[in-house]
Amino acid sequence: MKKSKKKSLTVYFASELFSLKHLIGNAYLAEAIYEHSHGRYLCVLPQNLEQRDNTAHSIRDQDIRTLLECDLGLFNYDGTELDSGTVVEFMFAKFADIPSVILRSDFRHGGDQRGDPWNLMTSFYPRTANVIIDSLGLYKHSMRSHRRSTLNEIVRLAGQHSSVDAQLMCEQIARACVRALDRVAGMEPRMPRHLREEVYSWLALMPGLKGNTKELRKHFERTLKHKVERDLL
Repeated sequence: MKKSKKKSLTVYFASELFSLKHLIGNAYLAEAIYEHSHGRYLCVLPQNLEQRDNTAHSIRDQDIRTLLECDLGLFNYDGTELDSGTVVEFMFAKFADIPSVILRSDFRHGGDQRGDPWNLMTSFYPRTANVIIDSLGLYKHSMRSHRRSTLNEIVRLAGQHSSVDAQLMCEQIARACVRALDRVAGMEPRMPRHLREEVYSWLALMPGLKGNTKELRKHFERTLKHKVERDLL
């Protein structure tokens, strides 16, 4: 008798995507999460979405719809100031009761509380797990443990030693993200069953998405049905 394969879950990967560092970091971490979860988590990168219409409104709409269609969300909370678009996407995920992981790989402390190193208004939401990691510390530890900290710059660059340390750092962060995704995927829904249809009907209307209202509501009904069938709601 064959063992049934675990279903793969889509993960909306919310992060900045405006520079070389953002694009490379997002892509590499998404692939590392796929590898270390053995294909269980499929990160959807907004930077890879095909934009049929490049107006600001249409880009926003596509990101919102993609987020709400995904099974889980991963939200990058790096920086002294959080990326406002990522915070908006996190709140949409909470409105829709999407299991979510907040990742901060920035060792600097930000925000206005002693707990989470970000603004307190984005803390304390249900079905959410935090991954707070000092990425620079991991990178330096890798350099020291593999005795690369004493190499001169010519050897380091020619041998691509820095990228190897960055890769090892990223893989550790990916493993921590996978563990957190496992936790939130197993959490019970917060949204009462009798409110599901009303909430998703409202989510189809509330953002002011472009398109026929009736078709939007039908699309969100299908999205809700998919989540219910996968025991996510």
